[in-house]
Amino acid sequence: MSLYTALRHFADSYGLAVICALYLTLCLWHFRPGARRFVADAKHSIFRDDDHD
Repeated sequence: MSLYTALRHFADSYGLAVICALYLTLCLWHFRPGARRFVADAKHSIFRDDDHD
């Protein structure tokens, strides 16, 4: 078994599962209960330096 075949087998099986788990984790990260404050801060950050009253 060549190195290419071994890496290809890993990428087709475990690598795909790891990438799917990472994608779901990153997509759902901002819905966690402790993130509400950070999400609100990011949501209003574009208006922070606004001088128009």
